[in-house]
Amino acid sequence: MTNEIPDKLSEILEEFKEITSERERAELLIYYSELFNEVPKHIAQRPFDDENKVPGCESEAYVWLEIKDGKVNYYFAVENPHGISAKAMAAILDTSLNGEDPAIIKNISSDIVYELFGRNVAMGRGMGLTSMVELVRFLAKNQSN
Repeated sequence: MTNEIPDKLSEILEEFKEITSERERAELLIYYSELFNEVPKHIAQRPFDDENKVPGCESEAYVWLEIKDGKVNYYFAVENPHGISAKAMAAILDTSLNGEDPAIIKNISSDIVYELFGRNVAMGRGMGLTSMVELVRFLAKNQSN
């Protein structure tokens, strides 16, 4: 396994490393949650299929993958209107992974959750966010085999 990650994701992780307070972290995560884009209707419509549901995510997040010209495009839905953490994670993954090669994405560590949200993230929330990263990685792995 390689440690290579997409440049955009590396930049976002660096941005979070510079944070000096939990308040700053929360503000940055809220900023990213406001960038969240709901899955377009041509990809999926409610009610969403359980095969796209992120296991263990309290905010009922969903992930879809589309491959165009050998590059990934992820789409997300978060059913909980108050799911700020899930929306932030989805927006970060959307912003940093779309247009990348699935062979690179399949190697991303789920530890990015703790780099983004901090080590004090609640257990349930951390598990759901980690599952989101793992589902994104799983979908990429299935495309790059």
